[in-house]
Amino acid sequence: MAQPSSRLNVTLSEESAAKLARLAEQTHVREGTLASSLLAQAIDDADPAAGNLVEILDGIAGSWERIDAGLAQARAGDTVPFGSE
Repeated sequence: MAQPSSRLNVTLSEESAAKLARLAEQTHVREGTLASSLLAQAIDDADPAAGNLVEILDGIAGSWERIDAGLAQARAGDTVPFGSE
C-alpha cells in the first residue's frame, strides 16, 4: 500500500537552482524528482536532537532576516489566516 505524501513548495537561490538543474541533467531525471529525493535523504539523515536542529536552522543564509521581516509583517497586520487561499 502506498504511503500518503505531502506536497511542499521550496524556493531555491539561483545558485542552488542552477546546481540542481545540472545534477538533474547529469542523472537524466527531472529536477523535481531529484529535489524530492535529495530532500527526503537529508531529512532521513538529520539528527532530531533539538541542539542540532537549532544549528541547522542557524546555518540557513538569511534566516534571521526573514524571521525579522515576518515578525514585522505580522505586527503590521499583513498576514493571511491559515486555511485562506
